Amino acid sequence: MAEADLQEIHDLLVDIAHEAGRMMLSARPSNLSSGTKKNSADLVTETDRAVEAMVSTRLSSSYPSYAFIGEETYAPGQTHLTDAPTFICDPIDGTTNFVHAFPAFCISLGFTVNKVPSVGVIYNPMLDELWTGIKGRGSYLTRGALSGVERRERLPLREPEPLGGLDGALIGAEWGSDRSGVNFDLKSKVFTKLAASKEDGGAMVHSLRCLGSAALNLAMVAAGQQDIFWEGGCWAWDVAAGWCILVEAGGVMVGGNPGDWECSVDGRKYLAVRGTRDGKNDGVIDESQKKIIEDMWAVIGDGKMVYES
Repeated sequence: MAEADLQEIHDLLVDIAHEAGRMMLSARPSNLSSGTKKNSADLVTETDRAVEAMVSTRLSSSYPSYAFIGEETYAPGQTHLTDAPTFICDPIDGTTNFVHAFPAFCISLGFTVNKVPSVGVIYNPMLDELWTGIKGRGSYLTRGALSGVERRERLPLREPEPLGGLDGALIGAEWGSDRSGVNFDLKSKVFTKLAASKEDGGAMVHSLRCLGSAALNLAMVAAGQQDIFWEGGCWAWDVAAGWCILVEAGGVMVGGNPGDWECSVDGRKYLAVRGTRDGKNDGVIDESQKKIIEDMWAVIGDGKMVYES
């Protein structure tokens, strides 16, 4: 099989993302009826399914030999990420936001080779923000596609600086759709400890942010607008695109459980940390990144998230 042309794939994914954005905006999400998958917090709409069908059709037409994994067509026990070139799609990441017309939803399109995120495209049509990354070529935020006057900025958007302690950090975190059990209990304890005052044994972080979209949380960390994103329970289609964008902005991804320095795209437990060195995307974890990772793991303590891949 010939080596993948990452720029060509990037350009196609951008075009597909814009088409998906038009589909989302025309669906009038505030008036949509929605169904559920697992419970009342795990929503799916006809637009999710229609967008994924469009994406799959276009990609299979252009790259018939490449694998495709999509959230709405995923089959437990049958769908597996392999070393083969693979497109990974979440047609609408943030479906609950989409249904409520809350402007934090997006399409997430990733491309992996040897299970390594190599192209990432995330598009939030309501804000007209396009986040993109290509392995070894940096990552960018482009605004203004709908107006026809595009403005492209390289990530991170802020001047990188060393990370301080958790008490100076803005942290992204999500409740997820599981609202009982060991994982929910652990998240509740960790969120409380992160927010609590130091006098009460907490980390007293600057604040916690719940965007309702793993892909957009990763984009915020890549941009340097969040310092950390800690998550368990999401899937490869939630993180594949954002992972590429993050690393190309100098950020790092490790496991969400203490001690998990090695993390896989389909591992379902993640800790993303922003970059600290301008333009450095060599995958090397510097001392300030290492310290805040270990500080976050210390808050988790003996706890451990458990999710089946």
